[in-house]
Amino acid sequence: MVSELIDELYEAAFIPEKWSVALARVTAAAASKGGALFVFADGQPNRGKAIAPLQSLMDEVLADVRLSTAATRMNTIRPASFVDVDSFMTPAEIRDDPIRIRLRALGLGAHACTAIPMPSGEMAMFVFQRGQDDGSYRDEHFTILDRLRPDLARASLAAARLGLEHARGAVDALAMMGLPAAVLAANGRVKITNALFDREHTLFVPTAFGRVALANPESNRLFQLALQATSGTHVPRSIPLQNAAAAAMVVHVLPLKRDAHDLFSGGDLLIVATAISASALVPSPTILTGLFDLTPAEVGLATALAKGLNLAAAAAEAGLQFSTVRTYLSRIFRKTGTNQQSQLVALLKSTHPFQGLRP
Repeated sequence: MVSELIDELYEAAFIPEKWSVALARVTAAAASKGGALFVFADGQPNRGKAIAPLQSLMDEVLADVRLSTAATRMNTIRPASFVDVDSFMTPAEIRDDPIRIRLRALGLGAHACTAIPMPSGEMAMFVFQRGQDDGSYRDEHFTILDRLRPDLARASLAAARLGLEHARGAVDALAMMGLPAAVLAANGRVKITNALFDREHTLFVPTAFGRVALANPESNRLFQLALQATSGTHVPRSIPLQNAAAAAMVVHVLPLKRDAHDLFSGGDLLIVATAISASALVPSPTILTGLFDLTPAEVGLATALAKGLNLAAAAAEAGLQFSTVRTYLSRIFRKTGTNQQSQLVALLKSTHPFQGLRP
């Protein structure tokens, strides 16, 4: 079931040895035979996990990602949804890619890939492979993978910030990283907080019965929906929060499942606030669109607006009807907790001057 698969992803977010099993479940759900997660960051070693049979090959790629033409190409393109990797490579490149040669020897063929920018500046990349005799990825496979993409994003966020290490004592570890965090019970009651969370009075507000709310009303509406959502429910779980007295942040709601539930003293939810900081790898505004479950079309519109285009100009640039763009904008408002175009642009430009997307 999808809900069980999603539970396994959030468990793996805090228990690194679970990643190979979680990736194997996603691999099977997408009619694939190989799967891997890469995490790239400025000035830091590449990291990653793969299904068990591919981990040794993954270690070789991590040692020098240039060994793989496909990985280098995808790191340049950074697709905002799952795409057919072979569509971005020539037949000769597919034939001669050293890693693809090794994968073919293992019976693996067509690749699907997506890139997910983290608010902290890392880039997570998920790659899945079909069996050589199974042909290319089809629309139904991409539909499954894209449905799981927001949960893959949030799980990989936690894994990236913890360096794919054990999450025992993670609330204090997150404080050492400069991240306010708290563990909540299923009813929203706060069980554990770190010192940074306790100091963020402009962001988090205590409420009745030991619960917590976000100071911004619209952000709090999304936050409460995330707290109340059952496993597998598709609601925003990464929520932008602006406050005049503090820098813009993103509040993430991560379910604690299975063994992760026990590691956090029986807590049901972990909430983490991450500051927004651009990097050479993830420039603004891409940094804000990776976790808000935006479609590629919505990402394009948000980017156009951040560049200073008005809605009519953005529609013309994309070759879309004005009414269609207005629909996209309404969806973006719902997902980002904003309700005006000026608020959205301010959110996208809140930490660094907009420099545009890399070509």
